[in-house]
Amino acid sequence: MTAQTGRRRVVTNMNLSLDGRYARRDPLDMSWVLPHATTDLAHDHLASLHEGATTALLGRVNAEGFLGFWPTVIGTEGADPRDEAFAKWLVGTEKVVLSSTLREAPWERTTIVDRPAPDVAAELAAAEGGDIVVLASASVIKALLAADAVDRLSLMIFPVFLGEGPRLFEDDLPTGGWELVEHAAGPDGAVRLIYDRLR
Repeated sequence: MTAQTGRRRVVTNMNLSLDGRYARRDPLDMSWVLPHATTDLAHDHLASLHEGATTALLGRVNAEGFLGFWPTVIGTEGADPRDEAFAKWLVGTEKVVLSSTLREAPWERTTIVDRPAPDVAAELAAAEGGDIVVLASASVIKALLAADAVDRLSLMIFPVFLGEGPRLFEDDLPTGGWELVEHAAGPDGAVRLIYDRLR
């Protein structure tokens, strides 16, 4: 049976290389992502993330990146409507940012929490609302995976080997099965994969 047990789902989203890395050694080097980020597959993937979601859970670094960029997409001439819809959702939805250094949020509708990611996710999952989406915050996703607290893995796999940089899936993760519930491939060789945790 799948993860649906009457509680909110924790959905994690990450871009990965074929060799399982989410960044180069320099995490600001996004040159390997950019060629694939403007395809229909990537736009559709982004649009699917906020369907049914009412909370975004982010680490501080990713929050600064996402919330610095996405609001600027709204109203930008030539912006893809799917990107603009995601940007509007992100601005308007509840956001929880995990940080031990921030004391108050510089963003609207945002709560700063200095507690372990699995504890925060469990508390959110027990409350009313839709999906809780973790947007490419690797440290948060790794902590949730280690605690077996992820209900849905949402992945974009890009056809490139990075050869260096951090991997998303560490050794000694909890064993168990996952069900492939959605998949699609783009003409550039990128693949969208959605897995639900079997419990």
